[in-house]
Amino acid sequence: MPRLPGQQAAPSPTSAALVHPRPAAGETMRLFVAIAPPPEVLDELDKLAAPLRAARDDLRWTSREAWHVTVAFLGEVDESSLPDLLLRLERAARRHHDIRLAVSGAGAFPTPHRANVLWSGLSGDRRSLANLAASVTAGARRAGASPRDKGRRFEPHLTLARCRLPADVSEIVAALASCQGPAWHADRIHLVRSQLPEPGRAGTRPRYATVAWWPLRGLEPAPEASQVTRTG
Repeated sequence: MPRLPGQQAAPSPTSAALVHPRPAAGETMRLFVAIAPPPEVLDELDKLAAPLRAARDDLRWTSREAWHVTVAFLGEVDESSLPDLLLRLERAARRHHDIRLAVSGAGAFPTPHRANVLWSGLSGDRRSLANLAASVTAGARRAGASPRDKGRRFEPHLTLARCRLPADVSEIVAALASCQGPAWHADRIHLVRSQLPEPGRAGTRPRYATVAWWPLRGLEPAPEASQVTRTG
């Protein structure tokens, strides 16, 4: 069962009480909706990335525990919007069956020759994944949490590294072009809170906490939430 870091059993996912720690009235939270690949998929990707990390220490490589597929980045969301957001994400999940995916190839934003982000791509039923992302985006917008990346073409990926300055990662992209990981069925979505490091604290990474998760249609509900854990 795929999980984001630190998940443990919790009450119904439609309750705002799931947020850990519970936000104060008027507080905003930096949120995104994601899919978490299972451990065996991450193991294979980690093996491919290991020699690349050693060769390019100029890049800020993300940790294995942080790898996920962002379905929609919501940005700062007011605490008052959370109950409606949870309900609408649950409804969005119910509209879609599980999706067969595999880690495949690589790319970079904006381009491999002047990259800010290096990523590994996905193959499989990308159309169903795009439809799920559209449902999540529509539900979030109705809840007053309009995604920050609206208007951009949906490009599902797992972020492998970020670049302090624009960097040429074309050789890495070429080396990963033919990689094809094991297939898996994405069967749930997670609402995740991201807490950025405090300004001036070098070397620290964002902390992620799963607020709630919902099964896609066909999987029996088993709602969970997580404590905050340090990830990349």
